[in-house]
Amino acid sequence: MLEGSNEEVVGEGTRERSLDGDDNGVGDGEKEVDVPPDGGYGWVCVACCFVINAHTWGLNSSYGVFLAYYLANSVFPDATRLQYAFIGGLSISQALIVSPVATLTTRLYGTRTTLLIGIFFETISFIGASFATKIWHLFLTQGICFGWGMGFLFVGSVVIAPQWFSTKRSLANGVSAAGSGIGGLVYSLAAQAMIRDISLAWAFRILGLVACVVNLAAAMLIKDRNKQIGSSQLSFHYQLFKRMEFLGLLAFGVTSMLAYVVLLFSLPNYAKTVGLTAAQGSIIGAVLNLGQALGRPPIGYFSDSFGRVNMAASMTFLAGFFTLVIWSFAKSFGVLVFFAIIGGMFAGTFWAIVGPVWSEIIGLVELPSSLSITWLVLVLPTTFSEPIGLEIVSFNNGSYTGAILFTGFMYIGAAGFMWLVRAWKIGDLEEQAAILERKTAQNGNAVMVGEGAGERMGGVRGEYKKTPFMKRLFMWQKL
Repeated sequence: MLEGSNEEVVGEGTRERSLDGDDNGVGDGEKEVDVPPDGGYGWVCVACCFVINAHTWGLNSSYGVFLAYYLANSVFPDATRLQYAFIGGLSISQALIVSPVATLTTRLYGTRTTLLIGIFFETISFIGASFATKIWHLFLTQGICFGWGMGFLFVGSVVIAPQWFSTKRSLANGVSAAGSGIGGLVYSLAAQAMIRDISLAWAFRILGLVACVVNLAAAMLIKDRNKQIGSSQLSFHYQLFKRMEFLGLLAFGVTSMLAYVVLLFSLPNYAKTVGLTAAQGSIIGAVLNLGQALGRPPIGYFSDSFGRVNMAASMTFLAGFFTLVIWSFAKSFGVLVFFAIIGGMFAGTFWAIVGPVWSEIIGLVELPSSLSITWLVLVLPTTFSEPIGLEIVSFNNGSYTGAILFTGFMYIGAAGFMWLVRAWKIGDLEEQAAILERKTAQNGNAVMVGEGAGERMGGVRGEYKKTPFMKRLFMWQKL
């Protein structure tokens, strides 16, 4: 949606595109549209989402520290590097694969019940991992069970911040998403210290208990607006696959995750390959998460003025660019810290923009269903991205150059897919502008559409020609 004006906007809020592509919002019988409060108790919900992200994705980000410890010590003598890599990817993929179930429980029993289920699984995952004696114990606990807990907590909370805001939606989502960066910063350092000082088992137990208490408090305070906005809460609406813009968003998500997971989990171990200590590697992992925490709120803030889709594409491109030009040449602690800060600011762009951009392109009503499908599609890339990265490293005799190139080009490819979606959206706005121009002529009512949309149509009242797709790729517009 074109934010920052008082003009009537066609798209999110005033019109929802039907799944078969028909125009359901223009014409007779248009339903009254819910207006988000754009603040108020919404900021409490943002704080709760921040805390939940810190104690789900933030905790998961500390797996890079666990991975470096596992690889450096024979904790499970029969385990291989590839098995350890799968545990980190498995936790993310399981969080995504349970999304339809989490969406279903939200529809049937409410958001709070979904969050409580997540808290239960996450707590027992850490407690169970503390007693692990075989590698398959870690697969079940730190991998599958933790992933389920993270999935229920994430799916139950991710759609809440966008429901409370309109003009400040991206800022609110950026602040809540920054929780994962702060959590990753704190728990990467804390996990390293606890493993060193009080043992691996007690590190798991303390992390599990802390996450249980904090997430429980957030779950009690959070409130959704599903009824007010008429959210469908459908777990899997297959007709979304008929929409090319949705397929573009999925391609953006897949390529983003192929890059993000490799960067997130590999950086601490990469530090060891260039001669740094385990403690220095954990610091670099923590600084990467600090970069994410610092970068996500500004990405959200400027998205509301620069354009959400514009910001998603450009920031993802910068993540790939800095990976290629800085990480490729980072051999010292200082340069790696610099890359962790700069790269971290853009690395998690997907998580900062997924709610606002998906609502912009798909609409709030179908947002839960579209996100549910997105999480399912992302199961494969999140499961296999880190194993792919480590296999590339092994193929290159321990050199990370190939993995770094893979990460950088996946980010750049993701930016390209988002830019294609942007070109589609410009054409969609032009089409909507033409429809309202015709209705204005018929009804004699003055209706303003978006920012400059009427000018783009040139006052056409009858036939119109949509701007060619290739030209739309190079058009500037706040979007």
